[in-house]
Amino acid sequence: MSCRILFINRSYWPDTEATGQLLTELCEDLAATGEFEVHVLCGRPNHAAGDSPQAHSQERSRNGVTIHRVSHTQFGKRSIAGKLMNLASFTASAWWNSRRLPRPDIVVTETDPFFLGLLGRRIQKKQDCRFVAYLQDIYPDVAVAVGSAREGAFVRRWREMLFRAYRAADRVVVLSSDMSDRCTEHGVSAERISVIPNWADTDNIRPVSGPNHFREKHELGEKFVVMYSGNMGLPHLLIPILDAAERFRGRDEVVFLFVGEGVQRADLERDSGRRMLSNVRFLPYQPREFLSHSLSAADVQIVSVKPRVISCLMPSKLYGILAAGSSVLAIAPPDCEMSRLIRDCELGEVCDSSPRESMAEDLTAAIKRLMDRSRLVGIAARARKLAESEFSRARQVERFRELLRRLTNRQGEPLAGERTTRLTEECAVAAG
Repeated sequence: MSCRILFINRSYWPDTEATGQLLTELCEDLAATGEFEVHVLCGRPNHAAGDSPQAHSQERSRNGVTIHRVSHTQFGKRSIAGKLMNLASFTASAWWNSRRLPRPDIVVTETDPFFLGLLGRRIQKKQDCRFVAYLQDIYPDVAVAVGSAREGAFVRRWREMLFRAYRAADRVVVLSSDMSDRCTEHGVSAERISVIPNWADTDNIRPVSGPNHFREKHELGEKFVVMYSGNMGLPHLLIPILDAAERFRGRDEVVFLFVGEGVQRADLERDSGRRMLSNVRFLPYQPREFLSHSLSAADVQIVSVKPRVISCLMPSKLYGILAAGSSVLAIAPPDCEMSRLIRDCELGEVCDSSPRESMAEDLTAAIKRLMDRSRLVGIAARARKLAESEFSRARQVERFRELLRRLTNRQGEPLAGERTTRLTEECAVAAG
């Protein structure tokens, strides 16, 4: 008899939000193995891909996964009260509906919304099943780090409740060693933590060596393209990119592209206009089927994370960049896992994200070092090789599959093949 797994997360197919897309790929690939009966308890899509009326049915099956879609409020994201109502109403609806579903052997909660771990712990106790807390980010720490919440009694109370649930989980899955260290600091046993990074679909995102449709469409020609692609949200340090662009003023061969959306975009556009930066352009998100062309169009891809945030999340955009064979310029703490990976595997440059007067100059100098075309050829080969060997969808699904197998057997010892060394040690060998 196959093991029944229940995943709980608000975002799932046909939602185009990143966590929903990744979870959809994971669930469908696990179902395809035939080893697991995979169920997903999810909410209404915020950003559906195309017209998907079937997504609003209460229950359906897609690619071997049984989807249980619950009702909840969907107030606009501009209202803080509305956002909190959306999260609370989904969690309440998920709890109510979870009692009506077949008993799972393993319940896996993600972090959309962040307090789903409390629900996972409750299901673990009430239904005597295994519980996996799958942390895409660590709350409330990340909210404090970006300044959207203040450290105080209320935040400390939430932190204690969540980490009490994580300490009781059979397994806590995080995306990086930095996140693992943060969890152990809050009392989660290291033996209960598994590090499984997110991934890129290396079959669909590939380097484009011939004519690039993105470059042609936006008349980039032979320009040197520095790109920031993805969410322009609060965790990301983006103003220094404009500072660097200002230092390239008058150099027509260099262009800076911001591709995506987010709460910082409007301010960035206004700031760019105020400075009259003609070498900076803003474009919307690109369709998934064109990601190979848009990511490959960049000579340098920027990944930027504020210093206090990096131990609470791992930017998944990094893996798409590697799959496309682009060089990476990280604006991040020099001692974090991402920075070590870039340095040790020679994938680009790292600029310290600590506030200081020289940041713009350091960023400008890093970009100039990456303007060596011969160097970019070597980086492209190493990046693609690393994406295929360490950060492919198949690789991470297999890691998750092994984790679930061991939990099904109710064995508490560390997983066979589970990574206990730093990611950079493995990846430096893989990038060879």
